[in-house]
Amino acid sequence: MAVTRRALVKGALILSLLAAPAGLRPAPALAEDTTLTIAYNVSLPSWDPTVGPSAVNPTIQGIYRSVFDQYVGQNPDLSFAPGILTEWGWNEDKTKIRMVVREGVTWHNGDPLTPEDVVWSLERAGNAETGNPIQFVWSKVGNFAIDGNVVTADVLEFEPTLFKWMAFLTGYVLPKHYYEEVGPEGFAAHPVGSGPYMVDAFERNAFVRLKANPDYWGGKPAYDEVVIKFVPDATSRVAEVESGASDVAFDMPYEEYDRLKEKDGLSGVATPISDIAMIFLNDVEPMLDPNVRKAAALAIPKDVLIDRLLSGYGVPIDTLQTPEYDAYDPSISVGYDPENAKELLAASGYSTDNPVRFTIQTTRGFKPKDYEMIQAIVGLWRRIGIEADIEVYEIAKHYELRAADTLAPAAFYNWGNAIGDPATSTGFAMFGPSPHSVWDGQDLIEAIIPLWGEADEETRIAGWKAVDKMIADNAYVIPLLQYVQPIIHADTVEVTPNVSGAVMPSLMKPAS
Repeated sequence: MAVTRRALVKGALILSLLAAPAGLRPAPALAEDTTLTIAYNVSLPSWDPTVGPSAVNPTIQGIYRSVFDQYVGQNPDLSFAPGILTEWGWNEDKTKIRMVVREGVTWHNGDPLTPEDVVWSLERAGNAETGNPIQFVWSKVGNFAIDGNVVTADVLEFEPTLFKWMAFLTGYVLPKHYYEEVGPEGFAAHPVGSGPYMVDAFERNAFVRLKANPDYWGGKPAYDEVVIKFVPDATSRVAEVESGASDVAFDMPYEEYDRLKEKDGLSGVATPISDIAMIFLNDVEPMLDPNVRKAAALAIPKDVLIDRLLSGYGVPIDTLQTPEYDAYDPSISVGYDPENAKELLAASGYSTDNPVRFTIQTTRGFKPKDYEMIQAIVGLWRRIGIEADIEVYEIAKHYELRAADTLAPAAFYNWGNAIGDPATSTGFAMFGPSPHSVWDGQDLIEAIIPLWGEADEETRIAGWKAVDKMIADNAYVIPLLQYVQPIIHADTVEVTPNVSGAVMPSLMKPAS
């Protein structure tokens, strides 16, 4: 019988795990075909998917969706599908909503999931005191009523993206009676959902071990056990999958992806996803000067960054929309013009001899070549009269600073918009009162306000395109590119790519 390299590595890994203290053994069954190990690029700070900064971190949603169900489901191509709700919609004059709750669903503790759970979850999400960062969406419906498995509610304020949000950030159904019984701390210690996997063990900043839910309404997942290791460092993720310590790793440098996918025992898939790379500009000095903002945008050759740093994996963009989004407008263009950038800076008294100075913040290894991209951009800026100091931070720190509106004048970030609606990209990123925005310009606020409740879809989308043009013309933000997500996996695993970017074990199965 032939012995493969991966079998040898996993055998050695089992011996090392058995020699480790019991509390540090994340995956004692690694040798079994029914166990899947994933090297994840971010740690999980909280088990409540509806409150706090982690609730709006798109990368974590793959873990949350493994344990908790959403009101509305979403297919890997971003199309919507039945979830806990099998039907949903507005009445004719959009004054009420109607939702049909799936029957026969059970929580991980064996209790039945009921319409009461759905109503409680929505009311809790809409309560400002619970800390849901998307509360301003959920609070727009109320006065719920239950008739059998049908839930109705009044539309307190029309929200055109309400049902899209039910498949997106914080749109999770939680167990009312269990949560009230154990409280927030008890729920964090022993989370209970209705999703395809159940939490078996969790070590903060180290790993989570999941067990398959044999009674899942969507069918038992392919793997009996999933171990998700938290490996923020990209180089370490490469080592994890190359050594065989993990079966799947993602968001590593593209040159490593190209190298690894050709290695014996490994395969790869790279798919354009709904995440975009962008640079937030804060409305503080020197970004209050439009010449500085515009010069910074004009000095970046996005196609060159993609070709040289990302091995061609990426799509340059000039708005906060990708080609898959509802309001994508290819006619909006910023372009690359370093000579014009110099002229703009000169008009404000800046030059290479007298540069404008500010700090730019970035993650390092969270997304492929994030730090290297900022390094390259800073070098390009230096040529036109911009001196930017790079400050590296963890992604959790970005959320903290953004929520407090204390980001540096420039801050690199990846924005996820898995539902493809302009309200959830341009809207929340650029609307000053939003907790996710740091640009508070009154002109932009006034342009966006009418679009939140616009009932005519054609008018709404046209309005968002006009806002995108205003943003591009004034350089209120610097969009860079649409990401292509690289996933390396053992050739014993079949991976279905997810355009939302959420890496989900339920979309993986043993290769046939």
